[in-house]
Amino acid sequence: MTDTAQAEKAKIHEGKEADHHPYFRPKDAATLILVDRSSAIPKVLVGKRHDKVVFMPGKFVFPGGRVDKDDYRVPCAAPITSELEANLAKGSPKTPPSRAKSLAIAAIREACEETGLCLGRKAEGKAPRLEGPWKPFADAGLLPDPSSLFLIARAITPPGRVKRFDTRFFTADASAIAHSVDGVIHADAELVELVWVELGSKPLADLHPMTRNVLNELDTRLATGPLGHDAPVPFFHFYGGKMQKDILS
Repeated sequence: MTDTAQAEKAKIHEGKEADHHPYFRPKDAATLILVDRSSAIPKVLVGKRHDKVVFMPGKFVFPGGRVDKDDYRVPCAAPITSELEANLAKGSPKTPPSRAKSLAIAAIREACEETGLCLGRKAEGKAPRLEGPWKPFADAGLLPDPSSLFLIARAITPPGRVKRFDTRFFTADASAIAHSVDGVIHADAELVELVWVELGSKPLADLHPMTRNVLNELDTRLATGPLGHDAPVPFFHFYGGKMQKDILS
């Protein structure tokens, strides 16, 4: 085979790869941004990732991850609010109630797994037996409580990535934290440090650009008063190689 033919074959192969990755279906994921409004300038909770992890080593991040199948089934102390369910249903295709609940529950689970902070409420009567990532709730006599969550934004990973996520960014007030698990944050953990930092402070300047976009939305909401469900929910996605910002409806 001539050099020209080999080059053409390589181009065809590269084209097939490029055509494949943009259509890799994103997985549902959720992120939780906890806010402390007890002082004049709101603070948000960030965790510093271990220096030796593959993804974003040494960076400050918010707890989050993909939805697990058990997130659909775990019993809750209260349902998600009808307003949150309506916001999660926006967009196309519509998100059914069971999927909406799983997204909110995933945000609570990831926060507890990564930070040791649990958003829950005392179970009425005998608490169900919970295992795995939900065991800290059971040990404290709690059930996860998604009723305090608000949807801030939705974002989809750009095409061309092997791993893509359709992430819903939630926020909740620090007063919703019902239990703290000791020993989750340490030198060998995924997160080695937890810090409450003021919005606009230096640790937040080094966040992923998309996360900074979401924080700007949160900052705008907090500047106008208490959190609510009636604010427009932005949807960040990529089209034609450029980021687009739409409003979910």
